[in-house]
Amino acid sequence: MASVARSSALLKQVAAKQSVAASGLRVAAFHTTSRKSLLPPLPQHIEGTVNDPVQVPPTSPSHGSYHWTFDRVVAAGLIPLTVAPFAAGSLNPTMDAILAATILIHSHTGFGNIIVDYIPSKRVPKARKLFTWGLNAATVLVGLALYEFETTDVGLTETIKRVWKA
Repeated sequence: MASVARSSALLKQVAAKQSVAASGLRVAAFHTTSRKSLLPPLPQHIEGTVNDPVQVPPTSPSHGSYHWTFDRVVAAGLIPLTVAPFAAGSLNPTMDAILAATILIHSHTGFGNIIVDYIPSKRVPKARKLFTWGLNAATVLVGLALYEFETTDVGLTETIKRVWKA
């Protein structure tokens, strides 16, 4: 009797699995993503027809090679500015202020490049403007905080030196 009850339970499980497979509701094992997209696509607007040429924006060296070169010069300039106060052994407030300003400029241009690359002004102009203003406000706030820290406290390099030795 137990073997008959066991076999009927197995038959019910097999029948249930087959009905689920036939209905298409079954998900593969260890499947970590769903077929739905996380965010809906942004509104899309097509201007013209397929055969119309794409309008090329006016060229400006400040948005091209000069901008790229400036970013690289600032990034390369951070290397000696970071090492010099600790290698020389003297903590100069002028060097400290130049290091803080260079870090601020490097961060601002880097986050600005991220905003330009990943938040297109043509598709989401309000979000682009919001993020740009947010970046400008954050840069001013951090600049004021660094100025306050440099003038009333021990300064950036002395703080790094103390944290390193702690």
